[in-house]
Amino acid sequence: MRVTLFDYGAGNLHSLAKALATAPGAEVRVQEDPLRALDTDVLVLPGVGAFGAAMARLEPGREAMRAALEDGLPCLGICLGMQLLFEGSDEGAGVGLGYFQGQVTRLMARRVPEMGWNQVEDDRTLSSARLDTVYYAHSYVCRAADASWVTGWTTHEGDRFPAAVRKGNVVGVQFHPEKSSSAGVRFVQAFLQEVSR
Repeated sequence: MRVTLFDYGAGNLHSLAKALATAPGAEVRVQEDPLRALDTDVLVLPGVGAFGAAMARLEPGREAMRAALEDGLPCLGICLGMQLLFEGSDEGAGVGLGYFQGQVTRLMARRVPEMGWNQVEDDRTLSSARLDTVYYAHSYVCRAADASWVTGWTTHEGDRFPAAVRKGNVVGVQFHPEKSSSAGVRFVQAFLQEVSR
C-alpha cells in the first residue's frame, strides 16, 4: 500500500512518516508536487504550517486533488491538513479543497494556541480504534456546515469544535496522532487498514 505524505515545505514530517510506516504493508513516501502526490493508494495531508502558505503550494493541484478525493482516494488530513479539506480559513488567503463545506476560524479561547492533551467526545471515526485523549497544537478550528460529518468533538475553554470529520474514505483530525502516543499510532494503523480493504 503506497502512502504519500504531501509536503508543503513547512515542517519535520519524520515522526508522522514513522507512525504511518508502522502499519502492515505501508510504503511511505514524501512528495512535494501536489499532482504527483495523487499517484498513491492513500494521501496524507500533514499538520504543520500555515493555511495560506500550504494552499499556495497545493494550488497547482487543487482541482485534481479535490476530484481524486471525490472519486474515492483515501485521505487523512491532520490538523492543518484537516483545515485544508474545508473551503477557506481566517488564518490566511487561498481557497481550500472544499471537500467539506465550512470555514476555519480562530479558536474562541483565552489560551491560544491550545497545546497539550484533551479528550475526544463521542468518537465514531473508525470502527476499530476509539479515541479518548489525544494531543493538540493549534490556534484554528474547522466549523463544519453539516454536523453529520463530525465523528468526534473536543472542547477547549468552552469552544466546542470537531476533533474529527469523515466523509467516505476522507478523514480529518484536528489533533496530532503522531504526538498522541500509542493511541495515535493505533488510530493511524486502523485508518490505513480500514481504507485499504
